[in-house]
Amino acid sequence: MSLHAIVDSPELYIGHDMQNQWLYADWKGEYDQEASRAACALLLTSLRVWPCQKILNDNSGVTRTTAQLTDWGVRWLDELRAAGLQYIAWVLPRNPLARRCNEEKVHAIDYPRVGTFDDVASAYAWLQQQTVVSEQLAVCN
Repeated sequence: MSLHAIVDSPELYIGHDMQNQWLYADWKGEYDQEASRAACALLLTSLRVWPCQKILNDNSGVTRTTAQLTDWGVRWLDELRAAGLQYIAWVLPRNPLARRCNEEKVHAIDYPRVGTFDDVASAYAWLQQQTVVSEQLAVCN
């Protein structure tokens, strides 16, 4: 992946993959509700600045999370969709407790379409196969 760095901090890296036209988000460390909201806000801002329909959301480096999907999170997902997002390839954390928390959040998401994976390579391959639906077609369906 050749990435243009948008956010590069110890806990979060967000880059734009120019070849695949998607964002790559690499989350690292521990996340409580406040840290998750801050990272999600950065991801939404990045999507608005670098519009694309796909995100490769790598949570393999998350060691602990207590964040839950709240009303704020639902509104955030709605804003991602309004910004054009259609697909998220979600790499689950290696840590079993963090993984379970992520799986609970992911299963509650109806749209955008989310695929879950154990590794970045599988998520990458799945995301490449997803066909972007133009807004005109999406409105008609």
